[in-house]
Amino acid sequence: MTAVEDSVSRAAGGRWTRWTVVAGASLVSASLAAYEIAPASVTRLVRETLGIGASGAGLLVSIMFGAAVLTSLPVGAALDRTDSRVAIALAVGTLLAVGVLGWAAAGRGSFAGVLASRFVGGIAYVVVWNAGIDIVTEAVPPDRRATAVGVFTASGPVGFALGQSTGPVVATQFGWPAVLVVFNALAVLGLALFWPASRGLGRVQSGGPPSLAEFGTVFRNRGVWLVAGLGFLAYSLYLTVNTWAPSFLAEEVGMSLAASGLLAALFPAVGVLARISGGALSDFLFRGRRRPVVLVSFLVATPFVASFALSRSVVVLVIALLGAGFAIQLTLGLSFAYVRELVSGRVAATAVAFQTSVGLGGAFVAPIVAGWVIDASGYRTTFLLAALLAIAGVGLAWVAPEPD
Repeated sequence: MTAVEDSVSRAAGGRWTRWTVVAGASLVSASLAAYEIAPASVTRLVRETLGIGASGAGLLVSIMFGAAVLTSLPVGAALDRTDSRVAIALAVGTLLAVGVLGWAAAGRGSFAGVLASRFVGGIAYVVVWNAGIDIVTEAVPPDRRATAVGVFTASGPVGFALGQSTGPVVATQFGWPAVLVVFNALAVLGLALFWPASRGLGRVQSGGPPSLAEFGTVFRNRGVWLVAGLGFLAYSLYLTVNTWAPSFLAEEVGMSLAASGLLAALFPAVGVLARISGGALSDFLFRGRRRPVVLVSFLVATPFVASFALSRSVVVLVIALLGAGFAIQLTLGLSFAYVRELVSGRVAATAVAFQTSVGLGGAFVAPIVAGWVIDASGYRTTFLLAALLAIAGVGLAWVAPEPD
């Protein structure tokens, strides 16, 4: 699916055109992240209209993560055998269609219809995510690739902020089912920016599609498994803290729900800066080396995460939220650039898809496991175990290889 790496700058044109590709792809991804999270911002209305409980409302969001975990790998394998630029356009079109279908189903009060539309939307979103990482990597010179991927992956928290903040406004003006349509429509603007600038990128290499033996090299590569493990740990830490920090601050520290939610929002908020910084630090400070940034990420995260178990000081916990949020998310963006550089460009999308699937697996499982631990042993034990995950990340980063 990826074009010959040496032809990238010729295909994309000048610097302005190259970064227009990154900007357009990022806008598409941010729009779809907003679509993914938007139902969470209007949960009460969703429950009243569809007649469902809290778990059902939560499923409308988590179903998209589940779809991504299940389908990311086959999507990546397909992208290595087709034009990923066209795949992004088709995915945006699909998301527009399922948005309309979801809107219609919500109007009828059909929970099953909305859920089905969200599952298909999750598949389309993972196409955009995997293909977007591959194309923005192609679009820029080798010494800027981690920075470009960092900018693209920052679209996740940007989109979440957009969906959470504007979803209630959209629902007030047009009814809550409109949140299932409006953000997907915004993705068309990103596609309009991306499409002309990306001409010549995302094509299958001239040697033809990769063989099954070439696909097999991804899964026999020790470095790919190590970096996937780092992604699993980083996403596990990210979602554990992001999910349980608000209730921890309210129940253990005695803060109001409003104040605890506001403080907990600091954790994902620093992600935009962190994801961009991870790539920039790797490209500029460490001259293309990936391992030092990942190692520092987990080293710094460990004491901050442990602070949740050891302190009840609001000042300390605010610092811990900012520090842990920044440190953990340094790895989230960089890992995608890292893993594709460990394999041949002919199967790079498969490596990225594997990274996505394993990472989101951690995001899906970790909050559930953390909930069980909280019920059994409390928050202190939970956050100490989370700190052990960060220490495990230090160990994996220590032995992870640098790309050739």
